[in-house]
Amino acid sequence: MRSYQFDNPLAERRGSAQLIADTLRDAIIQGQLTAGEPLRQEQLASHFQVSRIPLREALRSLASEGWIEFLPNRGARVAGMSASEAREIYEIRASLERTALELAFPCHTSESWQEVETALQAALKEKQRARYVQRNREFHLALYRPAQRPHLLALIDSLHMRGERYLRLKLAMPFHKHKSDDEHQQIYTACRQGDLDRAVAILTGHLSSTGALLWDYLQREPHA
Repeated sequence: MRSYQFDNPLAERRGSAQLIADTLRDAIIQGQLTAGEPLRQEQLASHFQVSRIPLREALRSLASEGWIEFLPNRGARVAGMSASEAREIYEIRASLERTALELAFPCHTSESWQEVETALQAALKEKQRARYVQRNREFHLALYRPAQRPHLLALIDSLHMRGERYLRLKLAMPFHKHKSDDEHQQIYTACRQGDLDRAVAILTGHLSSTGALLWDYLQREPHA
């Protein structure tokens, strides 16, 4: 029998549908729940000490976001990883983040650039993969935050979260992790030199090449 262990004790204490969904989503992102793994509702309800109602609400929410899928007469399972989804996520990110950087660039101040540099240095020094994913996200969002476009940033943030499962595949390849760090440094340097066109070109290439890399990898080694 599957024994569930997750890293969000708050969800276990409060048991709300949203907190359960957040816990399960994090478990999928971090690989505690793997692609194709069945989600046993009875055992999950027992683990979170809730009735089936908030649990089903949480599962429906995750299904609408694409994290899990329901199979006829077989219940729910963690959704598989898709080469086409990985590529599309990074294609959309490239378009949205290009716009965000162009809008944010003239609004940056010395203080906001310091926040970008702090996020960059934290990412460069981070060795733990799960924390690096968060540092990567913080760096990108710090670049765009001065644009003051909350809906745009929310879209970008949601795509970062949706792509975290795929980014972890890239981070397992040391050469590509170092290349990504170098490109982050180049984006920041170009921005600080006032060369927006170069920064945008590096950023879009950085994201597009990641999508292509993941597409190729998942085509060769598909995950269920």
